[in-house]
Amino acid sequence: MTTTEIISKEAVKTRRSYGFLFALSLLLILVLLCLVLTVATRTFMTPLNISNLLRQGSMIAILALGETFTIITAGIDLSVGAIAGFSTVIVAMSIQAGLPVWLAIIVTLIVGLAIGLFHGFGINRMGLPPFIITLATLTSLRGIGLLMTQGAPINIVSPGFTSFAVKDFLGIPSLFWMVILVGVPSYIFLSHTRWGRYLFAVGSNPEAARLSGVRIHGIIYMAYALSGIFAAFVGVLLATRIGIGNATQAEGWELQAIAASVIGGTSLFGAVGSVHGPLIGAFILATINNGANLLNVNSYWQQVITGGLIIIIVFLDQIRRRAR
Repeated sequence: MTTTEIISKEAVKTRRSYGFLFALSLLLILVLLCLVLTVATRTFMTPLNISNLLRQGSMIAILALGETFTIITAGIDLSVGAIAGFSTVIVAMSIQAGLPVWLAIIVTLIVGLAIGLFHGFGINRMGLPPFIITLATLTSLRGIGLLMTQGAPINIVSPGFTSFAVKDFLGIPSLFWMVILVGVPSYIFLSHTRWGRYLFAVGSNPEAARLSGVRIHGIIYMAYALSGIFAAFVGVLLATRIGIGNATQAEGWELQAIAASVIGGTSLFGAVGSVHGPLIGAFILATINNGANLLNVNSYWQQVITGGLIIIIVFLDQIRRRAR
């Protein structure tokens, strides 16, 4: 049986709707935002602000990409922000214990992998809804991290590590290069491998996928493992930027990640999503927030705008599903 036969006709149809035209429309929105803010403010298009914008959006973009894998399977991971914050503690304690930076990073990624596999176990073996198991992890990781540090941040004494976030390569911030480093293999995985297509099959119709021979439990484990690893990687990048390990960091980032994924066209009902969508969605959000700061708009309004965008896009997705 070929991979094409495994995937339901519905999944094939929904995936085709997210091609070149959708990516172009997202890019057009981003360009229009930049043009408006360039006219409205004198500082938006300055090299310093653009660098800050790319740094601000990069970590949410990677977080949103990991989140997308779980949403495609019709699940969700509410713990990605907490994993990122907890990972700053793990990498900081590892470096403080004398581990080489490269080994501290690997240890942190393994912790993220373990958390993701735990989520998969809770969903597959314990029968818990993804919302519940990841919400429980969100709360627990904050507490565990604070217990490990006794509520105090851990300073990272490693100039080579903490200087990474402020470095540029070819005039582009190093954090943005990390988006490319993660995004390219993610695109190949999601669009050109059978495992990526299995994610869509499970999100579209898990029973049909199971009858076609897809190991649904294994795909669920894989989706949440990837989400955990990506979140831990974001935690490492965050630690390079702030120079400390603190479990309370990245609070609320899970909502930004979900928002970026949804704005990028990922359906909360599963089986629809891409790599480019969440990445562009993250920078759309970052541009809105950056522009609001430059225009001295109250930060609370930024949250209102983000929430409104989610409502509108999910509503339009429902209309599309009904029409189909």
